[in-house]
Amino acid sequence: MRACLRSTSVEYTRELGRVMGASAKPGDVFLLCGGLGAGKTMLTQGILWGLGSEEFARSPTFVLVNEYHARLTVYHMDLYRLDSFDDLDGLGLDDYLFGDGLCVIEWADKAEGYFPTDHVDVSISAVSDTERIFSVSSSADERSQLIQAVVDFGRLHADEHR
Repeated sequence: MRACLRSTSVEYTRELGRVMGASAKPGDVFLLCGGLGAGKTMLTQGILWGLGSEEFARSPTFVLVNEYHARLTVYHMDLYRLDSFDDLDGLGLDDYLFGDGLCVIEWADKAEGYFPTDHVDVSISAVSDTERIFSVSSSADERSQLIQAVVDFGRLHADEHR
């Protein structure tokens, strides 16, 4: 199942994240892919707020993992500085990936094939300085409710982006 949405503002991106966070379940893994400045951390901010947190998500580029406490514990990871696939072995990511929290992983494409198969893919393409295309998908039946919530959000706000 797949949802494609167009965002023209940081607020929309955060609201999309809020919908995803509200629908997240223990053990979910969200893989975020997109270039520098695409909106990965802004989406994560919304996810965090959708889980009931009032904290502000910070980019974990220099620390690898930021941990936030909300309805679910959120492990916000950034693989931007990963040099090779082999670098993952000593990081202990399995403790996060197969736990009861929510893993949100930026630059997940740097470790393609490493993650559980029942994850949620989020691809972000920058069309302009202010416009982004979000593709949210999962092949796992367990994630269909989350994808449907994203589809419904897109339909509800479609008039804002015409």
